[in-house]
Amino acid sequence: MLDQPLITIHPSAWVSALADLEASTQGRKVVIGADCRIDSFVKIKPAGGRGDVVLGERCYLNSGCVLYSGNGIRIGNDVLIAANCTLAPVNHAYHDRQRLIREQGFGPSRGGIVIEDDVWIGANCVLLDGALLRRGCVVAAGSLVRGELPAYSICRGTPAVRVDERQ
Repeated sequence: MLDQPLITIHPSAWVSALADLEASTQGRKVVIGADCRIDSFVKIKPAGGRGDVVLGERCYLNSGCVLYSGNGIRIGNDVLIAANCTLAPVNHAYHDRQRLIREQGFGPSRGGIVIEDDVWIGANCVLLDGALLRRGCVVAAGSLVRGELPAYSICRGTPAVRVDERQ
């Protein structure tokens, strides 16, 4: 028996009845912090690793976001994530030509996804395993994040690169 529930939602958080937070069968945890808002059609799914999904306080996940647990997602406080973003901290193995990709499982972790405090992620962004968004950065809509974005930077593109900084 597990000591803690697999999904923990702070009493002051709000999760839409139309959101889908899946409990893990392998002990991965989902933790939703104080005053968070999880909109309709958000999906949090345990998949492809042993990481937890942890949201700090006052975070907002807009409609259509998908978060896979993979190698873990840690989101700081006061983070805004716009509609239809995908956070995928997992890597499929595919190098062995003699085996189907679906039979090869997952590759090694690149550290999961870490989003520090006061970050804004625009609509339709994709964050991959190893993404590290430093405090206060802004990611433009439609960007792909696969590495570290500097603190207070404004980034965009595929892959996302710094184009400016917050004043």
